[in-house]
Amino acid sequence: MTASTSPSATAIPDPREAPRAFLEHLYRVAVDRALPLSTLGAHLPKPPKGRTVVLGAGKAGGSMVQALEALWPADAPLSGLVVTRYDHIPPRPAGLPQRIELVEAAHPVPDAAGKQAAERILALTQGLTADDLVLCLISGGGSSLLVLPAEGLTLADKQRINTQLLDSGAHIGEMNCVRKHLSRIKGGRLAAACAPARVVTLTISDVPGDDPAVIASGPTVPDATTCADALAILDRYGIEVPAPVRAQLDSGALETPKPDDAVFAGHSTHLIATPQQSLEAAAAAARAAGIGVHVLSDEIEGESREVGKVHAALARAVALRGEPFARPCVILSGGETTVTIRPRQPGQVKGRGGRAGEFCMGLAGALMGQPQVWALAADTDGIDGVEDNAGAFVTPDTLARATAQGKKLSDHLDRNDAYGYFDAIGDLFVTGPTNTNVNDFRAILVL
Repeated sequence: MTASTSPSATAIPDPREAPRAFLEHLYRVAVDRALPLSTLGAHLPKPPKGRTVVLGAGKAGGSMVQALEALWPADAPLSGLVVTRYDHIPPRPAGLPQRIELVEAAHPVPDAAGKQAAERILALTQGLTADDLVLCLISGGGSSLLVLPAEGLTLADKQRINTQLLDSGAHIGEMNCVRKHLSRIKGGRLAAACAPARVVTLTISDVPGDDPAVIASGPTVPDATTCADALAILDRYGIEVPAPVRAQLDSGALETPKPDDAVFAGHSTHLIATPQQSLEAAAAAARAAGIGVHVLSDEIEGESREVGKVHAALARAVALRGEPFARPCVILSGGETTVTIRPRQPGQVKGRGGRAGEFCMGLAGALMGQPQVWALAADTDGIDGVEDNAGAFVTPDTLARATAQGKKLSDHLDRNDAYGYFDAIGDLFVTGPTNTNVNDFRAILVL
């Protein structure tokens, strides 16, 4: 997003006259705060004596690369390879020379293109010296985009395990613990491969707590989790791995580099954008419109529909009693909720949707048509799950309009079909890829 189209430079919609437009404005402000061009420069090191090699993965990879190409000295060498999600490379700004190769791969389930990219990235670490600098551009989605199965695992194995983890309801820390121990590049292994070069990691956080070891499964930072932790998670969710791989986990043969490993000496990691920063930007925009703001947390986790119910209880208390917050106000939250996929009944149509839509179904059901409450929940990368929407709106008449269309909320909840529910009433929120990713954004307006 350019400065001329930045939401901070546009008029703020009146929340009383246009509540949906107001909520969308808050989302746009939050996303704009996380775009790399405005945040990357403050964290860049000086060019080294030797080469500067750029490696990376994530859904914000395209915009991070273009920001780096614009900010890095024109006379300083710069080359490398970054992988991002399909259709997530933004249009190249006029006059900006391409210095870093960008390739695309699948997310959230990895594909052969992601494996090929990971192999090429690992190969680029060969021959690095102590005079060289490696800039690693890491953002959410990198776990799937940077796939290099451990010995004894096929790509098909990783695809199956990844899909089962996504469907299980496991939280992001659990998923990435498993991914790190079943990989030849994640969990600090990429940094180890870069030795003896210095590694500077520039990352956009999409995880609760902003732990760089969890973002994209931490390819360049130490990993404090263990093979035993990964095995326990696999067993907890009933996910099988080939017997030889399980044996390697049992023996610790697939252990990751730990925080005391000398390979990380001299390395540094910088968070260039975080969920909290984006929530604070949205809060400032709401205050500028004369609306009180309450940021619950940027670390909210849990089952999406249940988190929606809790948010609804809070919104109803505000609407009905003016407690614990006075009206009018906006309630903001972020984090990464989960969706446990329900078993389908025979003949039942498969549902579509992601975390944001599932949250909105839980919210709408628990609000029960509460007057004067509007909400927007959306993923800041512009993609809710694997669909083409970022999220959905909830309005005081959501349930009534859906009922008029023959849509029963409980049916859609039973098959995790948020997309079908909100599409029928025109309440999907569609943005296209935003070229950044600081995870879930939720805003509830109570007038």
